Amino acid sequence: MDKIGVLIVDDHTLFRKGVRKMLEAEADMVVVGEAANGREALEQARALMPDVALMDIQMPELDGIEATRILSREMSHLGIIFITMHENDEFVFRGLQAGGRGYILKDSDPDTVLRAIRAVANGESLLGPSIAQKVMRHFQGMDKAHTSLVDDLTAREVEVLKLIAEGIGNKEIGGRLSISDKTVKNHINNILSKLHLYDRTQATLYAIRSGLVKVE
Repeated sequence: MDKIGVLIVDDHTLFRKGVRKMLEAEADMVVVGEAANGREALEQARALMPDVALMDIQMPELDGIEATRILSREMSHLGIIFITMHENDEFVFRGLQAGGRGYILKDSDPDTVLRAIRAVANGESLLGPSIAQKVMRHFQGMDKAHTSLVDDLTAREVEVLKLIAEGIGNKEIGGRLSISDKTVKNHINNILSKLHLYDRTQATLYAIRSGLVKVE
């Protein structure tokens, strides 16, 4: 079984060591490297090609959001999860817009962190409960007029979009809808194209905003 290669990016050495110890106890994960700031994260990610990066936000030299923006352009396979103490709107939405596929808080329980890593490595997205609620409240307060592009989707594409927003991976989507992996990928590409989106995280946020899924 291929292990999930994780890069830990945080300017606090004790935090990095604690996360490393937790991940090394998991049979399906391996810590490929550590970085203490955004510039080191760029160097390490380019050299080590991790599957997932756990990214702090406020760091010296280059912050985590800018590092994520650069890496998202360069390495489409890399899933970046923000793990931070910051949950204000500015950091949450800037982080997700930069290309983060997950956003969890440092006081989350270990199972949440591990679940986020596995989800993102599988091409899915995961937001911590308080972050998901924040996203929902933000979009509920926005003008819904710009969500009308959903009307351009076929009934099957709407089904796929709903499952994406529930954090379901491509293989399980295919199983639920009795369609092939290739067909699932084609539907996802059509959804992203029609809605002018870049990835599954944006699709999830769009589905929440347009009311297709509810976040409790």
